[in-house]
Amino acid sequence: MGFYDKNILPFLIDKACGIGPIMAQRQKVVPQARGEVLEIGIGSGLNLPFYDSAKVSKVWGLEPSAEMREKAAKIAAKAAVPVSFLDLPGEEIPLEDQSIDTVLVTYTLCTIPEVAAALSQMRRVLRPKGRLIFCEHGQAPDAGVRRWQDRLNPVWGKFSGGCHLNRPIDALIKQAGFEIEALDTGYIASPKFAGYNYWGTAKLDS
Repeated sequence: MGFYDKNILPFLIDKACGIGPIMAQRQKVVPQARGEVLEIGIGSGLNLPFYDSAKVSKVWGLEPSAEMREKAAKIAAKAAVPVSFLDLPGEEIPLEDQSIDTVLVTYTLCTIPEVAAALSQMRRVLRPKGRLIFCEHGQAPDAGVRRWQDRLNPVWGKFSGGCHLNRPIDALIKQAGFEIEALDTGYIASPKFAGYNYWGTAKLDS
C-alpha cells in the first residue's frame, strides 16, 4: 500500500462521504436497521450515530482498511449500540449462514472489486426474513450523464480507492437474488456524474 492509499485516501473518503447531502441520505436509511446488523464497508463510522438502539442489538462492521477502522473505533466507543469490527473484504464475510437480520450497505457497492461475489455473501448471511438496506450512487438514467460517467470512470477509480461511477445498483442487487421492496432514486447535491443515488430495501428472492 502506497503513501497516498494509506495516509491521504482515508482522509479524502471520510470528508467526501461526510458532506451534508450524503449524511442526510444516511439519516434516511440507517434507522431502518433492526436486530443483528452487518454493515458492509463501515468506513470511518459515519453511519453509527443513526442506528436506533431500541431496534438494533449489535453491529458488525466489515472494513478491510485498518486506517478507516481506526477512525471508526473512535466513533464506536461512543455509539449507542455495541460494535465489533471485521477486517476482511466484502467478498469474504466471516459470519455464519443466516445469522444476520439486516445487512446495511451505504456508498460501498461502488468500490468493492467483485461486487457480485460480495452481494452473494450478503445474501448468504441474511436470515430468511432479513433485509438488505442500501444507499449507493451509480449509473445515471440520463444519456449525457452516463457518457461522462463512462469517460471519467477509469481515471476516477485510480484516485478514489477503486470507486466506480457507473454501476447499475438496482440491477446488481436483483442479479444477486434479492427482490427490491422499496426503491427511491435521484440526484443529490453533488456533481451529476457522481450524484445519482439509489436507496431502499430488498429481501431474499423467493
